Amino acid sequence: MVLDISIDELFEQFDKLRVLIIGDVMLDSYVWGHVERISPEAPVPIVRFDRRELRLGGAGNVLLNVQALGAEAIICSVIGADAPGDQLEQELGNRGLNCDGLIRSADRITTIKERIIAGSQQVVRVDTETDKYITADEQAKLVAKAIELIPTCHVVIFEDYDKGVLSKEAIARITDFANEQHIPTVVDPKKRNFLSYQNTTLFKPNLKELREGLKLDFDVDNAGEFQAAVDQLIQTLNLKGALITLSERGAFIDYNGERLKLPAHVRKIADVSGAGDTVISIAACCVALRQPPSVIAGLSNLGGGLVCESVGVVPIDKAQLKAEAKEHL
Repeated sequence: MVLDISIDELFEQFDKLRVLIIGDVMLDSYVWGHVERISPEAPVPIVRFDRRELRLGGAGNVLLNVQALGAEAIICSVIGADAPGDQLEQELGNRGLNCDGLIRSADRITTIKERIIAGSQQVVRVDTETDKYITADEQAKLVAKAIELIPTCHVVIFEDYDKGVLSKEAIARITDFANEQHIPTVVDPKKRNFLSYQNTTLFKPNLKELREGLKLDFDVDNAGEFQAAVDQLIQTLNLKGALITLSERGAFIDYNGERLKLPAHVRKIADVSGAGDTVISIAACCVALRQPPSVIAGLSNLGGGLVCESVGVVPIDKAQLKAEAKEHL
């Protein structure tokens, strides 16, 4: 693998980037407690409360990963004008994240995913959310904010969780403007808008999303079948490139005329949660710095594996990633 610049220089340049993250930002709430008895009302455990913690979820974890790499992370999203929205905005502010693109809506609730944990066992998850598309007025405000911010940024990440902030119309208008400004767009898709990300720079589905998004069945271990699926994806969406995460099989990139398959690194996997957020964050920063496909995929693949060694959703450790990059890239 040949780098245009040294690992040290690459990681220093991350510090100079401004990254716009557009999509569904939410709160992750964790309630820890312990179980001493079963409820007399129903055959369910009574969790006695010990402590509660709020974390940034959804696109919020991408913000934290981009920030951990040293870049400035800017959120562009719509959340509720409600108490959870206040808490979310406070969490963003507490972590020094740029909220210039945050829009508050009186007609929308803020998404909260609340996990009740007894000891080390998750008992139940309660989701307070809506997946309705934002209103036409809110969409106009979102697009206007994005258009205002894009010229000041080096890359745009679409972080789509199918919660309604991103629509086909908004995606098209933002992508067209970014292309006019020669700002790359990197996409972490979900099912509903999968085929709406026309003309984007780098599209990053996982294997399941690729199959479901194209409504295509193929043998991932058959190189010809897999490449045909990637070709179909790139042609259907008129993409400049695609980065496919393959879990224990590693990653595959088809970008700028290069096709590379990278194996996964052998690790002690503790938790795969949040790995995709780390991958998209690293990939976007590398695309912004015009790195070759081998570096984009190689560094992203390393980072995604690293965060899987930690329990829970955690942003990448830049120093650890840099050390591993010097060893493996």
